[in-house]
Amino acid sequence: MARKKSELEAYASKNILQIGYDDMQTDSYMLYKLIILYMLNKVDFPMTNSQLSDFILGNEYTNYFIFQQVLSELIDAEFITSETLQNSSRYKITKDGRETVSFFENKISEAIKEDISNYLSEHEFAIRNKNSIIANYYKSGGEEFVVTLSINEDTSTVIDLNLSVPTEELAEKMCTNWQTRSQDIYSYVFKTLL
Repeated sequence: MARKKSELEAYASKNILQIGYDDMQTDSYMLYKLIILYMLNKVDFPMTNSQLSDFILGNEYTNYFIFQQVLSELIDAEFITSETLQNSSRYKITKDGRETVSFFENKISEAIKEDISNYLSEHEFAIRNKNSIIANYYKSGGEEFVVTLSINEDTSTVIDLNLSVPTEELAEKMCTNWQTRSQDIYSYVFKTLL
């Protein structure tokens, strides 16, 4: 077990520090990666690119381009996974990511950890809501588009609708409206079927 743990630590060290031209830049990149891993480890649902960047850029830790580069490197190292739904990337931490952040958590200052906790507490409802209401569409065989709309709670699907529409414009409009009206639509369907 000790050998396996040391091998994992070496792998994590190599991948968490994979870029940088000098020690200060390497430390900064490592910190950005650890902040993202720490945030994703603290929640039990995926976070969007905009949610992560809101925290990182809002606290002026780095700029947008470095933030995107760090995300890409975390995906390449398989510390996080990415899924794209309706032009929105959602990130989840992997087992290797969890183990890595547990090894290096002490590299994140208590002040940053507190900022992360405060951010997640203040935005938990909005973050959960964004991840529980899913709207996406794709082009089917012909000229039609299939719109997939769902509401999820924890690991359960509350409602899942697939609708065929004739134009991409209608598909986009349905996805946009689902974000704000999904609860009303769910209530209507539920009441109508009872």
